Amino acid sequence: MALRLAPCASAAQDPSSAPSGACCSAVHTIGKQSPRCLCAVMLSNTARSSGIKPEVAVTIPKRCNLANRPVGYKCGDYTLP
Repeated sequence: MALRLAPCASAAQDPSSAPSGACCSAVHTIGKQSPRCLCAVMLSNTARSSGIKPEVAVTIPKRCNLANRPVGYKCGDYTLP
């Protein structure tokens, strides 16, 4: 599942980087299934070993302007904005 977020690699490392359309689509698809699943993928060891920064990754749904994002959802030590 973490590989589905591969298009988000640069956006998950740099908070000023605009997420690509492919990234936003992947985040929307996974997040629609379950915020818990999206959270687990963003905090996974696979994601971390790919250089993804969880504190930046949790901002991607907001940066993608996803209307149905789970604002305030607790994701490990982070809260989705």
